[in-house]
Amino acid sequence: MSQQHAAAPAPTPTTDAAVATVTRRRDWWRDAVIYQVYPRSFADSNGDGMGDLEGIRSRLPYLRDLGVDAVWLSPFYASPQADAGYDVADYRAVDPMFGTLLDADALIRDAHALGLRIIVDIVPNHSSDQHEWFKRALAEGPGSPSRDRYHFRPGKGADGELPPNDWESIFGGPAWTRVTEPDGTPGEWYLHLFAPEQPDFNWEHPAVGDEFRSILRFWLDMGVDGFRIDVAHGMVKAEGLPDLGDHEQLKLLGNDVMPFFDQDGVHDIYRQWRLILDEYAGERIFVAEAWTPTVERTANYVRPDELHQAFNFQYLGTHWDAEELREVIDRTLDSMRPVGAPATWVLSNHDVTRHATRFANPPGLGTQIRQAGDRELGLRRARAATLLMLALPGSAYVYQGEELGLPDVVDLPDEVRQDPAYFRGAGQDGFRDGCRVPIPWTRDGSSYGFGGGGSWLPQPEGWGELSVEAQTGTAGSTLELYRAALAVRREQADLGAGESVEWLRAPEGVLAFRRGEFVCVANTTGEAVTTPSYGRVLITNGEVAETGDEAKVPADTTVWWTRA
Repeated sequence: MSQQHAAAPAPTPTTDAAVATVTRRRDWWRDAVIYQVYPRSFADSNGDGMGDLEGIRSRLPYLRDLGVDAVWLSPFYASPQADAGYDVADYRAVDPMFGTLLDADALIRDAHALGLRIIVDIVPNHSSDQHEWFKRALAEGPGSPSRDRYHFRPGKGADGELPPNDWESIFGGPAWTRVTEPDGTPGEWYLHLFAPEQPDFNWEHPAVGDEFRSILRFWLDMGVDGFRIDVAHGMVKAEGLPDLGDHEQLKLLGNDVMPFFDQDGVHDIYRQWRLILDEYAGERIFVAEAWTPTVERTANYVRPDELHQAFNFQYLGTHWDAEELREVIDRTLDSMRPVGAPATWVLSNHDVTRHATRFANPPGLGTQIRQAGDRELGLRRARAATLLMLALPGSAYVYQGEELGLPDVVDLPDEVRQDPAYFRGAGQDGFRDGCRVPIPWTRDGSSYGFGGGGSWLPQPEGWGELSVEAQTGTAGSTLELYRAALAVRREQADLGAGESVEWLRAPEGVLAFRRGEFVCVANTTGEAVTTPSYGRVLITNGEVAETGDEAKVPADTTVWWTRA
């Protein structure tokens, strides 16, 4: 029998008392479901083809009804948009394409009125090359105090024509760019671990730390509930900026400690930041985007006096395979337990191929894929993987559109691509645009309800059949599966926060675990399997046939049971 709920429960009207209850709930972040909004691609209020803050604000009731606890906004700050806003020119201003500070204030206030929290991105590793500090550094020349706020160095070679060291940009090519000095001559080089338009800050300079502590206070005073820290493993570089000495550096990323990533000095910065956050009421939080070699090193970022959460990229990159999943789940829980931090679970974000497409393809292709694969298989696995993720102890992240089962758009014409990594050649694959295509809200219209006009990236034909409108109230739809799962997750006392699972005996290729009265079974194989029946079925993404004390669980299916 299938136990997927036909629709989410009708939302309860929000009252001041209800909001106050949400605000006072202690340790809310330990079991929070946090929804990532990519502002460019969520909702467009003025018909210019670009999503904006007012568009997000208009869709907040949808997120409340979906059942999430908080909304994380990717950058909306003033920026030349060389890297979709991760090149910030002014950390205290909203880019006009997204609106104004008044729009940000209204968005935060409306979210709080609906019982939602707002988490914003902060980008401390680098600024835009159009930031006033960097423009001043260029204008004032070598030896100026302004240059000390970034990593300016003379080049090697007879005339300084070679980069200061052998570091490579994450986007491909050298991590150094040579500047033309005010007198017109070739001069010093500056470090940029990403695009040349993103010069790295020198965190050894006290002005950098002072500035970011001020930026944190600015947004905390605006009412935000936390920060997702971009490149949280960056900022501090090894003393002397030593050569790496490996010509396949990019293959080492996330697999080894690098002289520019995951240096121990970053933790001193976060201890200072935590003191600021703890001054504010309402349990504000930090979330680290920290690519580290192991989950054990990730745990260093969430010690009690540092950050609250860190993204679990090891889990995101795991194949739909029971043995691999169990190993990552165990290592994650074992690593987080000693530091008292919650595990986090995530399947998609704005930097990787959507999991409905990753799971549609054979393992081993990485997290940026340019082939559609088996759409039916990918969606079935994605739905099962979501139920598994939401059953695990800790906090879960949902990337906009995954609740619609959206696939990656893998056939975007090259001429519309905007990912800077795509144009750098030797770096990342550069196919991140495929997961950033604006989401569909309605069956029809020039942009399927995204806005009044077109969209900054073209939406596929047939996108409307995956829209919110098409799936709302439709039994068996992916949207209703998410709504139902999130509702059950809130209702079940044994779900959410926790630090362990009790593994149960299960057939090969099947994960089964107990949490109190709750049992989750995930069949990652391509065949139906027989398992014990663990009580009353709460929800499943497939048709579960029960006979006596046994249940037949279809291929790529997850089932939630309760003995209560």
